[in-house]
Amino acid sequence: MTEKQIEQLLKDYHWMINSVRIMRENLRDAGDGLTAQYGIEAIMPKAKGETSDPVYREVIRRSKHYEKIIGYESKVHMIQERIHVITDVRESEVLHWILEGKGYSWIARHMGLSHTHIKRIFSSIAKQMAENVQDVQNVQKCI
Repeated sequence: MTEKQIEQLLKDYHWMINSVRIMRENLRDAGDGLTAQYGIEAIMPKAKGETSDPVYREVIRRSKHYEKIIGYESKVHMIQERIHVITDVRESEVLHWILEGKGYSWIARHMGLSHTHIKRIFSSIAKQMAENVQDVQNVQKCI
């Protein structure tokens, strides 16, 4: 992964965590409100190319939803595996607040630093994590 990709993952981390939590909760529901058709609706011709079974369509929708959850989880996991790389106190504080969803201005006010200094720290964090990804990939190639 590139440094820019890592930066984007760090910025997206907070909403991805929240989305995974909410999506998992929604998947626990067993398709409330799905009923079979009765009467005239049951014998009417159906559109070609798609099933009229509401349960089947719900299964398809949920499987796509689940794939999205898996994607978010893999991105979140990738960041979580690399948090240990950041050892500097200021960098780890900035990382913590970025992962909590705070913006540069808020972090700058909180830490008493300039907005541009927070950006430089953030870039350093992303660079270290990107280097760690490359190091891990190089080790895996050697094995």
